[in-house]
Amino acid sequence: MKIVFLDVSTMGNIPNLAQLKRFGELVTFDTTSPNQLEERIREAEIIITNKVVISREAMDKAPQLRLICISATGTNNVDMAYAAQKGIAVKNVIGYSTHSVAQVTFTLILTLLNHPSYYDTFVKSGGYAQSPIFTHLDRPFWQLPGKRLGIIGLGNIGKQVAIIAKAFGMEVVYYSASGHNTDQTYERLDLDELLSTSDIVSIHAPLSDKTAGLLDYDKICRLKPTALLINTSRGGIIREADLARALNENRIAGAGLDVFEQEPILPSNPLLSIQEPDKLVLFPHIAWASIEARTLLMDKVCQNIEAFQRENK
Repeated sequence: MKIVFLDVSTMGNIPNLAQLKRFGELVTFDTTSPNQLEERIREAEIIITNKVVISREAMDKAPQLRLICISATGTNNVDMAYAAQKGIAVKNVIGYSTHSVAQVTFTLILTLLNHPSYYDTFVKSGGYAQSPIFTHLDRPFWQLPGKRLGIIGLGNIGKQVAIIAKAFGMEVVYYSASGHNTDQTYERLDLDELLSTSDIVSIHAPLSDKTAGLLDYDKICRLKPTALLINTSRGGIIREADLARALNENRIAGAGLDVFEQEPILPSNPLLSIQEPDKLVLFPHIAWASIEARTLLMDKVCQNIEAFQRENK
């Protein structure tokens, strides 16, 4: 069985990558561009992809293809309907990055609140050594206890973020992006009420027809002027040009993003040139990628291959 991993560099250095070899011949490529795809998958029986798009045209060029393993949760990079039509199994992975994403969510929140880079620079540059008093109060911050966290999308990650928020003493409310989540642990609000009453809004919903462009300029302006907006879910849920405008107009206090409409981010993205950069913390889509999460992800990819083999004996 020939297995082709099209973008193995997205896994980084993890200890269990080699276990894929037990299923057959393994061929890996760091990255794969669209014009390289056809040649690389021509003889593949199993394709592993994180973000490489597998279209119907690509499937037609791979006559031996039996299984597409997505080394991620989202399936938007595979033509699922055409795969089903051709009898090609598609298996994604869920539940591998819950703790990793929740941890980075609070890294963004606490960075925006506590200004660690500013204070670290103040001390290391000699500013603190020259201070006439023992402290420095030029960047005030507020505490999390008693504040409201509004979560958009209360799935596994959203629930883990809620648990951490409760440990900080926060009140948690949520909006169901799908409309189907009726979790009784936390109060469910409509979107406008959640936005207008929350001190921090954190997005943990998939990108779908219901969430694409969900937070445009009008919605962002419904937040409190003191509120923070966090997105560690999917780019495209927030309209980035509208967010940049809202930040420049002081409509909200700050934002932290780990995901973008286009990745890597475009040099022309307006978020890279806002008037007060300290209002914005930007990470390069790393919330999912703790060492433990990537290792578990590979374990689950292998479990998907094993399940496929059992189902097709």
